[in-house]
Amino acid sequence: MIEDVTLSPPRAGEVQVRIAASGVCRSDHHVMSGATRHPMPVVCGHEGAGVVTAVGPGVTHVKPADHVVLSWAPSCGSCFYCRAGLPAQCEAFIKAVWDGTMIDGTTRLKLDGRPLHHYCLLASFAEQAVVPASCCVPIRKDVPLAVAALVGCAVATGVGAALYRAKVAPGASVVVFGCGGVGVNIVQGCLLSGAERIIAVDRNPARLAIARDLGATDVVDASGRDPVEVVRQLTGGRGADYAFEAIGNPATMGQAIEAARRGGTIVLVGLGGHAESIHLGAGTFTRSDKLLTSAYYGGCVPQRDMPKLIDLYVEGRLKLDELIGRRRPLSEINEAFADLATGDVIRTLIVFDA
Repeated sequence: MIEDVTLSPPRAGEVQVRIAASGVCRSDHHVMSGATRHPMPVVCGHEGAGVVTAVGPGVTHVKPADHVVLSWAPSCGSCFYCRAGLPAQCEAFIKAVWDGTMIDGTTRLKLDGRPLHHYCLLASFAEQAVVPASCCVPIRKDVPLAVAALVGCAVATGVGAALYRAKVAPGASVVVFGCGGVGVNIVQGCLLSGAERIIAVDRNPARLAIARDLGATDVVDASGRDPVEVVRQLTGGRGADYAFEAIGNPATMGQAIEAARRGGTIVLVGLGGHAESIHLGAGTFTRSDKLLTSAYYGGCVPQRDMPKLIDLYVEGRLKLDELIGRRRPLSEINEAFADLATGDVIRTLIVFDA
């Protein structure tokens, strides 16, 4: 059932956006399942793009009619983390992100007079959204907004993990565990980095086929083989220079750690549940001289990097159309989550504006 809700106009430092499309991401499903704790009731959706319809006082970098990609990691630009190049950890906004409010601690959404929370400050499963101004990344107008929406999460997270966090070296060997929306974009990021061997691991043959189309040199169906052993066989017995985990599953995180060679780099990208943990053999891990890190939002700086990703798409170096498996109206949001569960498509888009 679709609900009509009340949306208050933007206040100082805020922007109203007419949503054109919003991708259905596993992070939204984590809210539904309770794997991610979030205040309720909430309007989900955090991978979107649209057209600015109004701006609040003090907003200067966007104006009505601008096309924007929405970033779920707004930044103040001046706190410790923003100055350190980690805008996704911005001290001014991170509390509001998890509280489901705007920066002032209130919401702009109401249902029957009762406050509704905003997921990741965006709440993009709706025709209109009011968001902090720094969530709006202006982009060129010659790119379809339905395609641009993907850059707001899966593409920035995946490509960014390879380019900005891991800084994959040309000629490197790489393994990616999980070929969903983020995983296949890690594959694309590694290809852009000049990796020589890109090994994609998943249990879904359809996703593995897409990963190969997007740049994987080898694919491993983990449902029938030990992927760690296969990775070692493909890399001369050593293991991969870089191992990425894009599921958020403790078991596959452990496999990624094992699949990296001595002195290799492991990047955990998938968002796991709050109550889950991974086990590290302290002595074994230390002796292997491996580097273990994570990549929240791919380590990207949205205002700087998202327009670059759009340019790569226009230049034909980054594939985005191929990521869209289905387009559905908002009335089919439950079917869109079912698409996510079956895993037979990379992304289903909720489309408001063709």
